[in-house]
Amino acid sequence: MALDLSHAIGVIGAGTMGAGIAQVAAGAGHRVRLFDSVEGAAIAGKNRVAAGLESLVARGRMRREDADALLARIEVVDRMEGFAGVSLAIEAIVEDLEVKRRLFAQLEEVVAREAILASNTSSISITSIARDCKAPERVVGMHFFNPAPVMKLVEVVSGMATAPEISRTLVTTAQAWGKVAVHARSTPGFIVNRVARPYYGEALRLYEEQLAAPATLDALLTEGGGFRMGPFELMDLIGNDINYAVSVSVFNAYYQEPRFRPSNVQLELVNAGRLGRKAGRGFYEYSATDSKPSATTEMAPAGTAIIEGWPIGSETVIEGVRIALTDGRRAQEVSVAAGQPVILFDLMAPLGKCLRVAFVATPDVPRMFAERFVATLSSSGVAATRLPDWPGLVVMRTVAMLANEAFEAVLQGVATETDVDSAMKGGVNYPQGPVEWARLIGLPRVLAVIDNIYEQTGDPRYRASLGLRMAAQSA
Repeated sequence: MALDLSHAIGVIGAGTMGAGIAQVAAGAGHRVRLFDSVEGAAIAGKNRVAAGLESLVARGRMRREDADALLARIEVVDRMEGFAGVSLAIEAIVEDLEVKRRLFAQLEEVVAREAILASNTSSISITSIARDCKAPERVVGMHFFNPAPVMKLVEVVSGMATAPEISRTLVTTAQAWGKVAVHARSTPGFIVNRVARPYYGEALRLYEEQLAAPATLDALLTEGGGFRMGPFELMDLIGNDINYAVSVSVFNAYYQEPRFRPSNVQLELVNAGRLGRKAGRGFYEYSATDSKPSATTEMAPAGTAIIEGWPIGSETVIEGVRIALTDGRRAQEVSVAAGQPVILFDLMAPLGKCLRVAFVATPDVPRMFAERFVATLSSSGVAATRLPDWPGLVVMRTVAMLANEAFEAVLQGVATETDVDSAMKGGVNYPQGPVEWARLIGLPRVLAVIDNIYEQTGDPRYRASLGLRMAAQSA
């Protein structure tokens, strides 16, 4: 059951996240007490909320009286003792375990015995934060995503000692605040920061393998796969230093599990100070005079006929050429097994939403047929990118690895399939949850993609999850 609106909420830390969380809670109707140990920081945090609300009012997205009422529900307190009487205290301070432990020890001396203590940490073990608390059963993770008033997802994270009813209360409370709330067990990366690693990792690996440039890989995943932002654009936005540090943290937290292996290409960017947008340079240049590079696009000569009888995205044989969705094998291998020329195409968003697709053709595909293949795509508004003959291509390889990590998380009891899918859609705006996406593709094909890439590369990062294998076998 959600916390009643009569219950006061305390927020410790008035930076971007803390102030944003205070706005969310006050917007839902709670009285909020905002505290920061840095003098003047809490007032500054409330002022940032006020400025944000003023912008909403100016754009006609919020009524003046509602903005004023929300702001009036946020009270700045200058001492931790001001948290006496709150039913939920949420810390949003520095990501330092010892600092958080000291804070929770202070809170236990101030708040009531039944008050819930929540951490907004994105990476530190809730079990570890709660270790020295007198009542560790009331300590829980409540991980908001930045900016908190905009991003829909909240990960509610149970440590080893967290009481189930505490987690349930926060899930329903976050839902009452208008959020998509998911429940996770406290493991490194929780849901989103763990399951999302392949989105960056596979793009970096393909770039290292010199399959294509960042602009082309980004375009294939956004225009072809429907992702909101390409991995290289996203890494530049996050900051390559931050994204690399998270990759190293998750890699080490899982005892150097190959699936989470960081990239030397990204490390070199960090070493060079090319941190992304904030530095003016990353995978892309961000000066006023620089334009974003274009994706590689295959063009058919004007007037080229289309392939009659090929519904785009289907698998068929036309004029002796096999046209098929990649199953992780190289086209040459498929061609030898089939005894005919082969065109393999990448995973596509539904026609109408798909604006680009990668493909590879074996050398014995007639040039004019390949041109007609490109013309057929173009006639439906789909650009074509021709790639070297590579295992799994781009979108399929990425989605298969996201699904593999999702099934592994479910297998380990980190979260349910439904919560994993909700987290990835609500937290990082994926077009579909990785589990539901894999089921739409067909679990046997997704498993085959990973097994075939593993067979060709020998890289243990492509070991299929037992969870995925069992699900595919029962599909």
